[in-house]
Amino acid sequence: MKIKNKIFYSMILIGIILSSCVKDKEFDAPDIQCSDTEFTFISIAELKNMYNGETIQIQEDLVISGYVISSDKEGNFFNTIHFQDEPSNPLGGMKIELELRDAHLFFNVGQQIIIKLKGLYLGESKGIYKIGGVFTSFGNRSVGRLPKNVVFDHVLVTCKENMGIEPTSVAISEINESMLNTLVAVTDVEIKQEELGETFAIKEEETLRTLVDCGDNELIIVNSGYADFQSEILPDKMGTATGILTKDNNEYQLIIRNVNDLSFNQERCEDLVDEFTSSSIFISEIADPNNNAGARFVEIYNASEESLSLNGWKLDRYTNDNNEVSSSIDLSEYIIEGNGLLVISPNAEEFKNVYGFEPDISVSTNSPADSNGDDNIVLVDPFNTIIDVFGVIGEDGSNTNHEFEDGAAARKLDIVSGNSVFSMSEWTIYNDTGDEGTINQPQNAPLDFSPGVR
Repeated sequence: MKIKNKIFYSMILIGIILSSCVKDKEFDAPDIQCSDTEFTFISIAELKNMYNGETIQIQEDLVISGYVISSDKEGNFFNTIHFQDEPSNPLGGMKIELELRDAHLFFNVGQQIIIKLKGLYLGESKGIYKIGGVFTSFGNRSVGRLPKNVVFDHVLVTCKENMGIEPTSVAISEINESMLNTLVAVTDVEIKQEELGETFAIKEEETLRTLVDCGDNELIIVNSGYADFQSEILPDKMGTATGILTKDNNEYQLIIRNVNDLSFNQERCEDLVDEFTSSSIFISEIADPNNNAGARFVEIYNASEESLSLNGWKLDRYTNDNNEVSSSIDLSEYIIEGNGLLVISPNAEEFKNVYGFEPDISVSTNSPADSNGDDNIVLVDPFNTIIDVFGVIGEDGSNTNHEFEDGAAARKLDIVSGNSVFSMSEWTIYNDTGDEGTINQPQNAPLDFSPGVR
């Protein structure tokens, strides 16, 4: 009977022990003794300046302090602590590599820490400075994780009250190198349209997602495939994204700590409309000077009063009797002013020598601006609609009413809109034949031409 009682009580004791085991991350942090020891500190900037291009071990009794900005509580950070030099308006930040899981139980966001540097290694990778232990690969030293058994010999918690961290508010376009490894709040951003409906990360894979603002500026957000929020769906609204700014392949990236770092509760940006069509834009002059092929050009005119973006517009050339585009000029990066002109040259240097000023657009030879007089030129809008045409596609211009060899095709001044069908009556055409109602009068540069003047 006594043996049975002992077994019974032993089973109860085992049950109590088992039921007290922690199975999630919601448990009290261990009691860590804070330090109020007086140290003489160097700044993070001074520590960075010690880096000479290769990983070094710090031999002096140097100490830095910083404020924790990362958290591994939800698994998007692993064996690292990121910290910056001030709780707000920081001048710089770094990270320390260490073998310590659940580091958030020891080092909370906003907490001031002290790092004793003697014996640690200092290195830099992709613009991010880091300290820690060391590992060697093929004879090369790199900063590695600080062994767990010495972590608390080097990293101390101060007794200073944790007042939290104030992230630096910034737009994507304002991000710069000084913000690397600090906590930033990127304003007025949303998940890129093409990624809506996706999860934060692919399971067990580091996944890159894209933040975008209303001006189409982009910022990569890095999510771990092992993070607790990996399977959650990306938010479909706009707001502020808070995280640690890093860099990879010369591209800024953001690492968040949890889904709450994406505070998205505003309506998304309206689609930015920057593609327009207008019949007020048309070809006003095409030049093939008799005395200088290098002085050829094409001129485009905007007959309206308002400036128009040419985003998506192009100028196509159909050489001789070709039915397919032979060459094309992308006009997307240009804006044409109201009642303004764009002059396009295939030889900018010669154009300036001849006409005394630089063309608005410089392109290559054999382009639509480099026709020898028997080709067909077409102006196309962003929606692939022909707005204006000179010549007849599929017909060689030689000996026709649209030949301008050794001459010019000038749009008559009373024409104020493009025409998708060639009409000779809208043009004055000079050449060296005079066929089909054209004018047999070769034109010489510069006297017979007026590029940039309607």
